[in-house]
Amino acid sequence: MLDKQTIKKIADELVAAGANRTPVPRLTARYPDMTVEDSYAVQALWSSRMQEQGRKLAGRKIGLTSKAMQDATGITEPDYGVIFDNMILENGCTVQWDAYTHPRIEVELAFVLGKPLSGPNCSIFDVLDATEYVVPALEILDSRIEMEGRTIVDTIADNAAMGAMVVGGRPVKVDEVDLRWISALLYKNQTIEETGVAAGVLNHPAAGVYWLANKIAAHGAGLGAGEIILAGSFTRPMWVHKGDTVHADYGQLGSVTCRFE
Repeated sequence: MLDKQTIKKIADELVAAGANRTPVPRLTARYPDMTVEDSYAVQALWSSRMQEQGRKLAGRKIGLTSKAMQDATGITEPDYGVIFDNMILENGCTVQWDAYTHPRIEVELAFVLGKPLSGPNCSIFDVLDATEYVVPALEILDSRIEMEGRTIVDTIADNAAMGAMVVGGRPVKVDEVDLRWISALLYKNQTIEETGVAAGVLNHPAAGVYWLANKIAAHGAGLGAGEIILAGSFTRPMWVHKGDTVHADYGQLGSVTCRFE
């Protein structure tokens, strides 16, 4: 494992990379013995640096929840990052493409908690009971570390590649629809690029939420009432460029859209 001074050095590098939009060289190339535990330590320190700058914790994101993404990365367990208040964007917004590095889009569901959740024995039934509503969302993936050759260790340290999220469509209670069968059509510039069904996320989109509650319980943390939890993508990441318009059609749950300029 890395020593505390190295953890601090990496976290400070990532803070600077987020400000100047210049990705740092891949961590696993420089620190081949770096572990997943080291990565979460970097993420936690980076998060505290952001909060010192005035950002407020608004929730968490879960990544690598679909079988397709796990097979692509060789990882069998999801990862997580933090969501700050300034990362939550409104439906129909204009997004400054230059504010992100290598931006990509994923289609997800967001769970807004009405009650706190904590592990280590949190279940899917606890998640459904604690959820105030579920709402469609797009995740904007960002990168503060060079992407070529990235591993899960790099991604976790990079706050699980969280850039921002766009929330829209129609919020629903968990008993109003079968969450497993929520589907989405993802368009870029009026051309359909991806489709997906929410059951692709660990067989049920709520599964990642209880995994997260149990995972962070080992660090004495929990999920609070009012937090928004991005439950994981059920489409592949889609690259976006300046001038692109993104539209995700969730059928009966409405749509989410944004434009990059």
